[in-house]
Amino acid sequence: MKKITVIGSLNMDIVLAVSHMPETGETILAEGIELIPGGKGANQAYAVGKLGGCAGMIGAVGSDSAGEELVRSLEQAGVDTSGIEVLEGESSGQAFITVDEGGNNSIIVAAGANGRVTKEMILRHEDIIQESDVVVMQMEIPADTVMYVKDMVSAAGKQVILDPAPARPDYEERLWKNVDYVKPNETELAVLTGCTADTEEGIKKGAHILLDKGVKNVIVSLGSKGCMVVSREKEIFFPANKVKAVDTTAAGDSFTAAFALALAEGKTCEEAVWFGQRVASIVVTRKGAQTSIPSREEADYF
Repeated sequence: MKKITVIGSLNMDIVLAVSHMPETGETILAEGIELIPGGKGANQAYAVGKLGGCAGMIGAVGSDSAGEELVRSLEQAGVDTSGIEVLEGESSGQAFITVDEGGNNSIIVAAGANGRVTKEMILRHEDIIQESDVVVMQMEIPADTVMYVKDMVSAAGKQVILDPAPARPDYEERLWKNVDYVKPNETELAVLTGCTADTEEGIKKGAHILLDKGVKNVIVSLGSKGCMVVSREKEIFFPANKVKAVDTTAAGDSFTAAFALALAEGKTCEEAVWFGQRVASIVVTRKGAQTSIPSREEADYF
């Protein structure tokens, strides 16, 4: 089986259930609070493992109880955690997530140990990367580290999948060169390219800006509407499965993980997108990040 290595963030999610998102200056009462293992990188690695893939992760946690729980959760999903370092004197990453009654969320991340995933750390675990076939990254670790790994991986002929979240308009141009698949959502596409993503033409225009910068394929996730794949050869819209969403946390991460797994299994891009959407459709019907991710049997049955 081909191996997928995820390089990125691990966060303890502090999830607040609210009736609505607070306005500026507004104080509201949370209707519930939960602590759930998360982080975009950890969610993606967890999902690959839960879905039956061969997954490993490189990242960092603090020397605290949250870090222990974050690593334990990945191990329970069958993820190789030998590339996760425990940093003394540092706190584990945290994400403060509000989820409203419609299942929509907003997230504030405190990077903690994630901010210390450096090139030196990557070199200490280079063997894990070289043994992998697909490498998945996000932007919750330093951008210099992401670019360093991307150059290493693309030079070795391995597939690179980049989830550009959190998005910023000032990323260096070389970030995008030779990335096989980049997966922004509508908001992220607008931040990265300046193109309004509320129309099909706007989405295509933004995607082509990323293609011109060196990306090979752009997958724009459109929430409940579905997603669009844009490359030099094709522009394909994939409608979403119709489900009742209760929490969209980790939906995008699960899509990315399922997409990567399908590619590793030899599926086409189109087949991988359908599988990613199937998994994400299950995730949004459940609360939490890693707690919402289905098994392969559940995904296949759906």
